[in-house]
Amino acid sequence: MRYFRLHRIFIAQYLKKLMEYKADFLLGAVGLLFAQAIQLIFIGIIFSQIPDLRGWTYEQILFIYGFSLISKSLDHLFTDNLWMVGYRIIRKGDFDKYLTRPINTLFHVIAENFCVDAFGEMLTCVLLLCVSIPKLNMPFHWYTIPLWIVAAIFATLIYTSLKIITAAIAFWTKSSGHITHMLYMANDFSKYPVSIYNRFVQIVITYILPFAFTAYFPASYFLTGKDPLFCIGGTVVAGSLLFALALFVWNRGLKAYESAGS
Repeated sequence: MRYFRLHRIFIAQYLKKLMEYKADFLLGAVGLLFAQAIQLIFIGIIFSQIPDLRGWTYEQILFIYGFSLISKSLDHLFTDNLWMVGYRIIRKGDFDKYLTRPINTLFHVIAENFCVDAFGEMLTCVLLLCVSIPKLNMPFHWYTIPLWIVAAIFATLIYTSLKIITAAIAFWTKSSGHITHMLYMANDFSKYPVSIYNRFVQIVITYILPFAFTAYFPASYFLTGKDPLFCIGGTVVAGSLLFALALFVWNRGLKAYESAGS
């Protein structure tokens, strides 16, 4: 009972932090909203000069971009404390506190922080989808919404799993934030159709760092209704395999962990 009570306490902290740090929420949300706006202006400039991008229209690009922010914002909202594991928690010896309570260490790390500025990304996501969807002739069936939810969950799992894996590297190296940052930069490729990139980039973002399954592939299914097994099924498989690998690496890292300090 104590174990489950601790979980409820940590979950409740999410809502508490949202109310306590209203200024942080507003500044962070506005900052992310501004950053997304700059990228969208860049897309608008490109399409002011060309009718389409390798066959993809402006509205389709907006939809893919908006869809990419679903999983990215959810991961940002709930699991951003993993960045701190790679940057300072292990290096400064602060990870010891997670080992003193009868609760899963990974859950403890994640539940400790609630990144409210992710709502800026969520707002951008909603705006883009609301603007683009009415202008697109997208197929809709009774199973479209359930598939959308499944795709969002496993796409988020891809982001989170990659963050867990790179954060866990710090168990051996004491610091791995730069690795997380380097891999995370590749997620920008997921905001655009894979077909616009060269073969090497396509292989990397599909089969090595599968960011294409966080946005392009599931979004292309919802746009066209084609290849559900690969587009949605691939997202489920990629998310599941990466999460299993992430748990394995995290648990191996825990066994290798030695308290460190500054």
